[in-house]
Amino acid sequence: MAMTMTGEVVLPADQQTVWEKLNDPDVLKRCIPGCETLEKVGDNELQASAKIAVGPVKATFKGKVTLTDIDPPNGYRISGEGQGGVAGFAKGGAVVRLEPAEGGQTKMTYDVEASVGGKIAQLGGRLINGVAKKYADNFFDTFAKEVQGGAAGETSAA
Repeated sequence: MAMTMTGEVVLPADQQTVWEKLNDPDVLKRCIPGCETLEKVGDNELQASAKIAVGPVKATFKGKVTLTDIDPPNGYRISGEGQGGVAGFAKGGAVVRLEPAEGGQTKMTYDVEASVGGKIAQLGGRLINGVAKKYADNFFDTFAKEVQGGAAGETSAA
């Protein structure tokens, strides 16, 4: 089952600071809901594990994340795939773009394409999309606090 999500968020920090935080595995680990491990294993590769719950299906997904089309401090393409045992698999990617916004802030836009299979895919698109949006909102709320050291940013997803 495939899904897409696009959105933007205005973050309370300058573009260089946001770029640095987006490339810091420790920051990302704190921001990604359910993330248990996130380790750099190469120049542009990370390994991760995260506990994910979608309705009645709960699993720990383990996988690899790769960064390409890197254009500091303007953005990159992130892609990855993970296995969740009997729960299924997830794979996909996102294009992340940063640009200056008013008042020394940074606008981050993202376009995500993902697909899931196995038990999770059987739950249906509405449930999966709802959970994906909730996880994205949680990530950006936490990330906004990280980039400013405590203050929250504004989020909007389409």
